[in-house]
Amino acid sequence: MVLAAGRGSRFGGNKQTAIVDEQGNALLDYSMYDAVRAGFERVVCVISPGTEDAFDAQVGQRVAEHIDVAYAYQSLDALPDGFEVPSGRIKPWGTAHAVLCALPFVPDTFVTINADDYYGPHAYEAMADFLGRDGTRHAMVAYPLANTLSENGTVSRGVCDVDASGRLRGVVEHTAIEQTGDGFCSRTSGATLRADTPVSLNFWGFRASAAHAFTDLFPRFWRTQAAADPLGAEFYLPDVAASLVDDPGVQVLDTSDSWMGLTYADDLEGVQERLARLRDEGIYPEDLWA
Repeated sequence: MVLAAGRGSRFGGNKQTAIVDEQGNALLDYSMYDAVRAGFERVVCVISPGTEDAFDAQVGQRVAEHIDVAYAYQSLDALPDGFEVPSGRIKPWGTAHAVLCALPFVPDTFVTINADDYYGPHAYEAMADFLGRDGTRHAMVAYPLANTLSENGTVSRGVCDVDASGRLRGVVEHTAIEQTGDGFCSRTSGATLRADTPVSLNFWGFRASAAHAFTDLFPRFWRTQAAADPLGAEFYLPDVAASLVDDPGVQVLDTSDSWMGLTYADDLEGVQERLARLRDEGIYPEDLWA
């Protein structure tokens, strides 16, 4: 499940389909390529209404021969019965709401990713291996905070609390983290963070049993956060994951891969250069979908 309905306000355009190589691929092409290699067979792209033709032309048609592609739509009025969009609301309802919009297309176990993040092939292999085993626990792939920052501004990250056995104990969304002269700081809370703090980039693996958590928690979000901030509150994936840490639990998976992403327009050149090096190293072919 690809979360691709963001507005890209900091990027200044449609970062989900921004071209990152000479073959016209988007960063999402590399994510889907890694997913296919790891054994995933279907992708549901959560997009904004009215963007399907452009998204399909840029991304969907490129990969349709290799993996089944479907589209779900995240809109402000895609709300459960009895809920209405507050007057003046423009901002989308958040990543967990995006999953709610796509659940009808996903009858079983599913993985979520951001369209504008690169996670690396090992991350998909680790997730596929974990979810392919019998069990009830959900999973997430974590990265060290220091490896997930942009040189061009603050980033949003889910800061994770992980126990000695690798089980997630809690996760808190911080919407403005930056590196300072003294280390790493969250403008959201004012907290100082360590370089090795594990953070979430929305690479979650949910078994079918998680569906009820998304549907059950949205009314609570509406009564509390949305009531307090009707124009800005968002329903985040970490909020749902936090409700699952005790039962059945969420396992944190480590990866040897390095993250990269598109938060700001100035991030694009660095992403293009790193992908070129990965192709030179043979991690990806020169023509991705040939």
